[in-house]
Amino acid sequence: MPTQTKRGVQSRQIELASRPDGIPTEKNFSLTTASLSPIDNGEFLVRNDWMSVDPYMRGRMKQGDSYVPAFEIGEPLEGGCIGEVIESNNEGFEVGDQVLGNFGWREYWKSTGEGVQKLDADLAPIQAYLGALGMTGMTAWVGLKRIANLQPGNTVFVSAASGAVGSMVCQIAKANDCRVIGSAGKDEKIKWLQEKAGVDAVINYKTTDNLSNELGKLAPDGIDVYFDNVGSDHLEAAIDQMNDFGCIVCCGMISTYNATEPASAPRNLFKVIGKRLRLQGFIVRDHMADREEFIRDVSSLISDGKITWKETITEGLEKAPNAFIGLFDGENLGKALVRISKENP
Repeated sequence: MPTQTKRGVQSRQIELASRPDGIPTEKNFSLTTASLSPIDNGEFLVRNDWMSVDPYMRGRMKQGDSYVPAFEIGEPLEGGCIGEVIESNNEGFEVGDQVLGNFGWREYWKSTGEGVQKLDADLAPIQAYLGALGMTGMTAWVGLKRIANLQPGNTVFVSAASGAVGSMVCQIAKANDCRVIGSAGKDEKIKWLQEKAGVDAVINYKTTDNLSNELGKLAPDGIDVYFDNVGSDHLEAAIDQMNDFGCIVCCGMISTYNATEPASAPRNLFKVIGKRLRLQGFIVRDHMADREEFIRDVSSLISDGKITWKETITEGLEKAPNAFIGLFDGENLGKALVRISKENP
């Protein structure tokens, strides 16, 4: 039960203690307790049940210009979260409503409703709105549908194919009658991609001697779409094997997020010219007008059994930094989530 005081609710939260140099460590985070004042008219109080950890958060731990503001030292981090309304003075939100917000890394938060979405638990398990039906799934869908202009019969290469976004990319592409080649680094992930996600072929990038040559063997007719979540050597290999007029969807480059030196690859960007390739980066939040279409499309694929997903769940808010750090060691299969202990108010 949250502690009720004259200052309101006592809420544990994870703050950024220092900016990481290279791979983050536990020392870069601190667990503190904040006091939330009682809700005012028009506000409601949410108890978080789930939160997401995502690679893009690493970029927000750096000081500098980016498409999203940097996290501040001594302030709680932010990210996707799902919780239950436990008190409300807002006519649009009732006690018991399940809501999606961006105030993860903490137990409780208040809102007037701006930027908060009520969720339909009948479509899928509620935490799926942080994964398959959330920004993760929408990133995959937008990248294929809006950026790549995916067509049936395309050959699609997906790096970090067993990750949260990559696993959705693979399945959406398969559902659109494409041939899909994935890249992963562990036997467990390769098995899941082949047996559950239905990927046509998977490269173990940790054991292959030449990623480009291996990709060429698996795609003798070339690659039409490369969905890039890794960058570096994966991007170089894809450029080698791309068909003329192919599209490279630049979603993420996790290989560079913790780099302290410039990446050595790709070294073959000159091929972009001769092959007339299109490389396009995108930010999913620029496409929120398409959210309803995405929900209809992907929820239909889920109900038809064409989309499945795997979750790597870490228990407890205090373990959130470990869950985040694990992303860069490839510990997660599918979506990485933290289940914040439920308490009855």
